[in-house]
Amino acid sequence: MLTAETGGICIPWAEDQSQVLEKLHAVKETGLTSPEAARRLEIAGPNSIESIKRRGLLRILLNQFVSPFVLLLAIAAGLSFFFEEWLDGIAIVAVILINAVIGFFMEFQAERSMETLKKLTMVPVRALRDNRLTAIPSEQVVPGDIIFVEAGDMIAADARLFQAAQLQTDESALTGESLPVGKTTVALPRDIPLAERSNMLYKGTFVSKGNGYAVVVCTGMKTELGAIARLVQQAGQVATPLEKKLQVFSRKLIWVTVALAVSIFIAGLVNGQKLVEMLETSIALVVAAVPEGLPIVATLALAFGMLRMARHNIIVKKLSSVETLGGTNVICTDKTGTLTQNKITASFIQIGNSSSAIDLDPGSSSVRWLGDSSIADTPACRHIYRIAALCNTASYQHDSVPEKESGDPLEVGLLKLVYCAGITQETYNTQFPKVDEIPFSSDTKVMATLHRNGQEFYIAAKGAVEALLFRCTTVLEADTIIPLTEERKKQWLMSAEKQAQSGLRVLAFAFRVSKEKETDFLHRLTLAGLIGFIDPPRPEVPAAIEECKSAGIKVVMITGDHPATARNIAMQLGLANESDAVIHGSAMKPFDQLTNEDKELWLHAPVFARVSPEHKLNLVKLFQERKMIVGMTGDGVNDAPALKKADIGIAMGQRGTQVAQDVADMVLKDDAFSSIVVAIKQGRVIFDNIRKFVIFLLSCNLSELLLIAAASILNLHFRLFPLQILFINLVTDVLPALALGLTEAAPHIMQRRPYSSGTPVIDRKRWSAIFTYSVVIAGSSIGAVFVSHVLLHNQEKFNFELCNNILFYTLILSQILHVFNMSFERGLPFYRTAVFRNKYVWYAVGSCILITTLSYWVVPMRKVLQVSIYSWEDWSVVVFFPILSLVIIQVLKKIRWVI
Repeated sequence: MLTAETGGICIPWAEDQSQVLEKLHAVKETGLTSPEAARRLEIAGPNSIESIKRRGLLRILLNQFVSPFVLLLAIAAGLSFFFEEWLDGIAIVAVILINAVIGFFMEFQAERSMETLKKLTMVPVRALRDNRLTAIPSEQVVPGDIIFVEAGDMIAADARLFQAAQLQTDESALTGESLPVGKTTVALPRDIPLAERSNMLYKGTFVSKGNGYAVVVCTGMKTELGAIARLVQQAGQVATPLEKKLQVFSRKLIWVTVALAVSIFIAGLVNGQKLVEMLETSIALVVAAVPEGLPIVATLALAFGMLRMARHNIIVKKLSSVETLGGTNVICTDKTGTLTQNKITASFIQIGNSSSAIDLDPGSSSVRWLGDSSIADTPACRHIYRIAALCNTASYQHDSVPEKESGDPLEVGLLKLVYCAGITQETYNTQFPKVDEIPFSSDTKVMATLHRNGQEFYIAAKGAVEALLFRCTTVLEADTIIPLTEERKKQWLMSAEKQAQSGLRVLAFAFRVSKEKETDFLHRLTLAGLIGFIDPPRPEVPAAIEECKSAGIKVVMITGDHPATARNIAMQLGLANESDAVIHGSAMKPFDQLTNEDKELWLHAPVFARVSPEHKLNLVKLFQERKMIVGMTGDGVNDAPALKKADIGIAMGQRGTQVAQDVADMVLKDDAFSSIVVAIKQGRVIFDNIRKFVIFLLSCNLSELLLIAAASILNLHFRLFPLQILFINLVTDVLPALALGLTEAAPHIMQRRPYSSGTPVIDRKRWSAIFTYSVVIAGSSIGAVFVSHVLLHNQEKFNFELCNNILFYTLILSQILHVFNMSFERGLPFYRTAVFRNKYVWYAVGSCILITTLSYWVVPMRKVLQVSIYSWEDWSVVVFFPILSLVIIQVLKKIRWVI
């Protein structure tokens, strides 16, 4: 039998809960102390599942030498050594090593970025620590911790239940059982199979209904999930659709390049060039022309973009989601906490025929009555305070600095009301200990709890007005409980409707005293009154909605609130007009029964109210049926199907359940709608940046191909050496491409319509631009050679060495400056484009020019590259023609010859 000291106990399901608690030295009322929890964490280790070990530095480095490009270079080096071209052979080996170092650095950065992103997605657990229910990171949970779980929570560790209220869990991830499992607290037979251990909670499963308390018995790899993880380790990172597109694209490019290289090789031999030299040139050309680092540069751009979003409280969990974000054209968003501030405060109370607006002052723990203050002394008001405290699973610690809140924001708002009324939740819980509970669900829209009060039982219930009134038969007015007639119910509903139209969210509160304990106690209730809650719109949302409209993105509000409340908020935000229809959930048919008229109505409606999870799912289906890319927000366990079905599932980080966060593609740490817009903007930026560096790399590499092909086929008296080709590839490919991947958003990026999901990285228009850029760069480089030969030196015979040097440096500088042509914003001056203002581009350009300068001033590099320009006139030509190529391309872009 194991103990808490060694990480868990073997058969907790077969022992009484008191025995389990005793063996773990755990106290269910107070939990562990912080020092004791820290001590146990040292012994048991972090509560995490070990996946495949992170690749070591040596393995990453060795992987750089396993590629067809390195093999080609190795063949070239071998040929050089065989024919005693020692300098060339050594230089090619140096190129292999430099390439390996660059690839190592890029892969190491990508791995580190992904590790950082994994840490950002860690989920919290509500545990009793130091006699208080506190949210702690799941990795810090230890054996003996008392944890509280409720619908929507992902279970963080294996635990033995000792208190459960209609608790059901989804254990399909562990057992394969698709139906929810009902939970109990009684001891079970020792040999009962895993799937039937109904008094246990297991790591990796989630709560689908109810709530409960349990004591942690096993953590990390000692859990049942950990045992499975030992047998089948987690799969490695799967390539994203974009990476797959780039890999396919690169493979096709390899074959095209090889075909061109063979043609150049044959042409060179026909024109009398040396066999070994032409072979080395062809191999170098293949290596230089194919952007083999394209997938890893794309991964880095995606990872850096995700980290940039994380600074804006947006956690994107999958690289592929970043690609989808840029094409999103429908956002289905919740109201509470997303479009509103989620600062839910009680601002109105109605009891009987009396009502009053209220203002809470937590500083002086008082309720300021702005109307009929006599309400405060009525029995009904005292019942409302009691129900607010008892029928509640949140916690609010006003005496801590800063204040600590945990749980649903509306329930926290109720606890603040109770605190301001001068009574604490702990006082009520002591006087009325909870016996049973009917948790809130989106179907019933009601929550109820059963409490012992001496020899009697007190039932506390709260919920949507129309749902709770249906379960009430009496109402408390003044000091008397009277029948609640149908006419009186209509009056209460009208009152709630009036408050909802003013923008308040209204809940009803009811109670009943029973002589005996009941199993089904949600009936024959007495209505105590209503509370209206204010949750003001976020001030930044109207501008964000306008930005969405200009970007061609439709925004739809989907809420469980009253239609009048939803309309009021939507109109304040500019999301709906007075004439726009608000579709009520009760009027929404099943998907297979929708007519074309119904579908058109849904497609054009800006607001849906009183919706169920099934309605959300049907809306996603409808938009996707019309080929739209849908972003769907959600926070509850019942939102999981819609989040999974949507192209981008967006979970709330503050009020969202762990299940919603687990199935979602993106988590908003601040729950703000404006963060969704920021994420879509960043998705567009990342896609555009990837396009920029793909165009840059291809146009630079194609210019080299055109140059070598022209020199070989036309039998020109100058050409580039194999090592020069490789050096150009090293200098101009990596740094500028990485810098382009970090370019900020263009000013008008949110003023164009989204790309469709099938948009290729390089379309026909961009292929045309790539070819044009390549021709200009290659033409300016050849032009520099002829100008130097004819105008400066006026020689009848070509000076092969000088012509080679002019061609070499002109091509390098032309490609370096070509990075400034990667701005595709219309109507902006060249110096105001995002690329020109990108400091990383300037760093890259400066570094490339410095390396190029060193190739001339460092004698060994000069000898290897065979360069020796001495005349300042020749250097003027080398500088002038790259600038000329930049100007020509800018003019072509200005007259819209190319993009």
